[in-house]
Amino acid sequence: MTNDEFMKISQQAVMDYFNGRSDCTDKNGKICEKDVFIVWMCKTLQNHKALLSTTVPDGMYYEVTYNGDKGELYLDAYKKWENVLIHPEIRYPHLLKSAAQPVFNNMLAEA
Repeated sequence: MTNDEFMKISQQAVMDYFNGRSDCTDKNGKICEKDVFIVWMCKTLQNHKALLSTTVPDGMYYEVTYNGDKGELYLDAYKKWENVLIHPEIRYPHLLKSAAQPVFNNMLAEA
């Protein structure tokens, strides 16, 4: 499978998944292929993987994987619950190597 084929099939698979689960009372209704976009994609040997999302503000994102050995396509659907800002230098300084500490100390000096 080529990259272009995988991209088109992935977008179609997400569109079909979403439309197969949307209800006629949903305010967003059905989506089309242009409403699905690829956030990230890679190909390793005969395998492909992509992270996709849609223009629907529902917090969903999708992972599509193609196993080239078996000729199988898998779709995983995820819900984003929240985006939390974490400063590792503050929250987990004990897990950082000492090389990371001067960066944090410079940040404090600039504040």
